[in-house]
Amino acid sequence: MEITSFFSDTSFNHDKVNVSAMTETEFTKEIRLVFSKGHEMKEHQTKFPIIVQVLQGEIEFSVADEGKFTLQQGDMIDLKGSVPHSLLANKDSIVRLTLAKLDEAYRVKQAAQ
Repeated sequence: MEITSFFSDTSFNHDKVNVSAMTETEFTKEIRLVFSKGHEMKEHQTKFPIIVQVLQGEIEFSVADEGKFTLQQGDMIDLKGSVPHSLLANKDSIVRLTLAKLDEAYRVKQAAQ
């Protein structure tokens, strides 16, 4: 058992998206993404399903062939694997990303650069 807070030790970096591995369970990896307003993760994809939840702020979540969705605090979106997508912070934002256990957290850091 582990207790983790997505809000502790959070800092907004005006140069890039901050990516932190928060916890790993038997079936998921939980990642914190901290966006300053205007930061983005350009289009990328993973072969595994993901869940993205906005804990604070507002992001524009773009899905190839489906359009753009504005996600606000408390909103969550799930995505099948192999679907190109991108994120843009409309406000300073804290986002929870749930990865499948087989996915790699380093891939998220690469997409955030």
